[in-house]
Amino acid sequence: MSATGEQYVVDEHGNRVAIILPLSEYEQMQEDLHDLAVVAERREEPTVEFNEFRKQYEQ
Repeated sequence: MSATGEQYVVDEHGNRVAIILPLSEYEQMQEDLHDLAVVAERREEPTVEFNEFRKQYEQ
């Protein structure tokens, strides 16, 4: 096992074909992928300066 906890599944030629990760690592990767997908979907939305956001939020 490596330092990060993953293990590899190899074929009959010793080529890595799959990986085994701790469940917590896999779940974190899934969350990160979801977050990146949301960012990509919202890429074209207009942005708001922080000070403007703060003014709107405080009202």
